[in-house]
Amino acid sequence: MVLFSPAMSWHRRMRSFLPALVAGVALLSAAYAHAFSLDDVTARAKALADKPYTAPVSNLTPAFANMQFGDYIKIQPRRETFEWNDQATPFRLGFYHQGMQFSTPVKINEIVGSGSNTKIDEIKYDTSRFDFGDLKLDRSATHHLGYAGFRVLYPINEPGKLDEVMSVLGASYFRVIGKGQIYGLSARGLAIDTGLPIAEEFPAFREFWIERPKPGEKHLVFYALLDSKRATGAYRFDLAPGEDSVLKVQARVFMRGPVTKLGIAPLTSMFLFGPNQQRDPYNFRPALHDSNGLAIHAGNGEWIWRPLNNPRNLAISQFQVTNPRGFGLLQRGRDFAQYEDLKDRYDLRPSAWIEPQGDWGKGHIELVEIPSPDETNDNIGAFWTPDQLPPKGQPLQADYTIHWTMNERGIIDRNLAWVKQTLRTAGEITQANLIRHFDGSTGLIVDFDGGPLASLPTGSVTPQVSVSDNATIIEQTLQPNPVTRGMRLNLRVMVKDPAKVVELRAALVAGGKAVSETWSYQLPPFSVAKQ
Repeated sequence: MVLFSPAMSWHRRMRSFLPALVAGVALLSAAYAHAFSLDDVTARAKALADKPYTAPVSNLTPAFANMQFGDYIKIQPRRETFEWNDQATPFRLGFYHQGMQFSTPVKINEIVGSGSNTKIDEIKYDTSRFDFGDLKLDRSATHHLGYAGFRVLYPINEPGKLDEVMSVLGASYFRVIGKGQIYGLSARGLAIDTGLPIAEEFPAFREFWIERPKPGEKHLVFYALLDSKRATGAYRFDLAPGEDSVLKVQARVFMRGPVTKLGIAPLTSMFLFGPNQQRDPYNFRPALHDSNGLAIHAGNGEWIWRPLNNPRNLAISQFQVTNPRGFGLLQRGRDFAQYEDLKDRYDLRPSAWIEPQGDWGKGHIELVEIPSPDETNDNIGAFWTPDQLPPKGQPLQADYTIHWTMNERGIIDRNLAWVKQTLRTAGEITQANLIRHFDGSTGLIVDFDGGPLASLPTGSVTPQVSVSDNATIIEQTLQPNPVTRGMRLNLRVMVKDPAKVVELRAALVAGGKAVSETWSYQLPPFSVAKQ
């Protein structure tokens, strides 16, 4: 089975993405009779879906095709050649060069003007835009190459100082950051057959149209045409950099052929270990992850928090939700001491929260967890899968907003307590001589914080806990946490068959109604510590 692609280790190390596919559709004329819009790209996507799929072909010379990571990252854009350096806009565009796994070029166009004055020109590849460092390359061999993707720069942290705020590179991957953030998890345009025992298909953005921002505009609009063996798509993106950068997405997806699983608004992240899972004894970090949980705001109003695992075997979790109000992979915990990593600064990596616009209907949010030995692999995926796909020729419409934020508490309903942390340990009992005795059970500690907890009378809050058939709860206590003014739930469970999964759920209730989000936890097979 292939999941997220074997090239993902490169994706992690270079903070980059999977290979981009070749642009191969009809060219637009330089002048346009009307304002360019999503409708234009949608028409192209529909026409493309009616044609047989044409697989991309690499145009790389051996020197670029066989390039190693250390050499590829030496190819950097020249700041003096950024697009729009001569324009009265705070935005700039830089480009990624082809090479290594980025074997086919992507076409990038600029939209200038509006209405009947709209003009569209291709931003031609130019070798002089790049600094090749000390690489010994035949410069004449680069003239037939192209761009692998682009980056958006904007002065988000200091006035007048350009910062990279968005990266679009490889397949349909992109990443965004806000003020004070560094790149972490990624988003994708579309996922096909992720987490199945068959090869995953990676749709790719073939062509982009980027609007030149007008003076004073603080947002950037661009369009993308997606192509794949079994789907095509038209996308409109509207990026607003800020304290929390916000990306509005409009997607129109056409099915070219049948798929087993279609993932809408997919997110991709990394979880190696944390307090809820045994850590690497040879690693000084208390935790190592880009995200540590999946948050869901269901259509019925329920809030769910599912801590992530790095399982021994592939794990798929599905949450049936009609008309989801939001979901995302979050990084809960912003204290440096929780990570202790000065190099990679996991404490500064953003969460991505997706808010669907309109009703998405019946379907489920799926969480994919893949075993990973190190942090170079993106081993976590989350996306929405509709129960029904439209017939051929009709688009699946999905509009949503992605918030790239470090204010995770601001996402959750302020009237509810949230799960601040989950701790896992070997279960123990205290003997008459006060010496601890490990009895083969698993201990779980869940800290609920915020919401109404600090103001509720003592004893008015009770836990509602459930466990699947493969385990028994042998101890359950709820106690006030005077440090956080929240509540701590202590559980001790005995797993019956360690080769099978265990599912647990818990929420705090007062006066007959939930006063916290729902903690949804999974003990993967073979995850119980041996005694």
